[in-house]
Amino acid sequence: MVSKRTLRNLIAELRGSLLAKIGVVLLVAILFVAIFAPLLAPHDPTETNLNDSQLPPLGFSTTENETSSKMIDGELKIVDEQVQVNATAEYPLGTNTVGRGMLSRTIYGARTSLLVGLIGTGLAVVAGVSVGMIAGYYGGRIDDTLMRFADVFLAFPSLVFAVSLVGLLGTQSWEIPDPFVALGITPTMPETITLPGTVVIVVALVNWVWFARVARGEALSVANEEYVKAARGLGASDFRILRQHILPNSLTPILVLATIQVAAVILLESSLSFLGFSGANLSWGFDISQGRGKLATSWWIATVPGIAIVLAVIAVNLIGDWLRDALDPDVSQGEGGV
Repeated sequence: MVSKRTLRNLIAELRGSLLAKIGVVLLVAILFVAIFAPLLAPHDPTETNLNDSQLPPLGFSTTENETSSKMIDGELKIVDEQVQVNATAEYPLGTNTVGRGMLSRTIYGARTSLLVGLIGTGLAVVAGVSVGMIAGYYGGRIDDTLMRFADVFLAFPSLVFAVSLVGLLGTQSWEIPDPFVALGITPTMPETITLPGTVVIVVALVNWVWFARVARGEALSVANEEYVKAARGLGASDFRILRQHILPNSLTPILVLATIQVAAVILLESSLSFLGFSGANLSWGFDISQGRGKLATSWWIATVPGIAIVLAVIAVNLIGDWLRDALDPDVSQGEGGV
């Protein structure tokens, strides 16, 4: 449970920080959009409509070459001419090359990015904290063995390591039934949510080591506290000491790191989707890859999901800064040590 003191610190820091308020508003908005995507999306994000392809967003217009046949001086000739394409309120953020609405695709893309970010980070927290706590508590050879194993993961750049793991494990996706469609509320929307399972496992394998290092450092510090020694002297088991004394007193830096890592995972998932390793077509990174060849003519195809990624990462990072400032007494009191 969150103590009353911690809750007061969180509320006080939120009230005094404009950036924290912006982060909370942005994140709540993105979560709301992701959860209620079938209700908010104006069109099926997978529906193809070639007659409305590459429509610009509202407020913009573009030109395209159109080939037609015309009678000129009594002869039928092929003519190339410039035609102006105007925006339409039906597709406020424009359409991609096959006529799919970018607003709907961006809304649904939030689901993929947030699911991967939250589930992948959760798995990394469980694995990393478990390894780090054991290493820090027992020390000695156990600590050396586990930390050298963790150092192997740190030796590789994250994206290169992730791509290698995807190549090794293959691209697997899990289909999760959409409750809104299953209940008949939005029958015209996609029936399932595609969760890129391989990407979830990969981001957990890439990021667990950071939690292991933080958890180890906290365990090393807390294990020497008097109340831990007292519990050990009273005959408490190692598992009980780790669960009731060391873990609860190590949560602050782990929580802050987890929040920041969600943003890193969203970026990693988008990178893998951009490179074609995700397996999910409703993804911000996938849409950016589809629009990269059209930046000169249909810039919105890549720009709209790119802005969504930026907003999501900024929101999560601002939340992380808020939690750090509220939960770390050295930061909140301006008494950082050397």
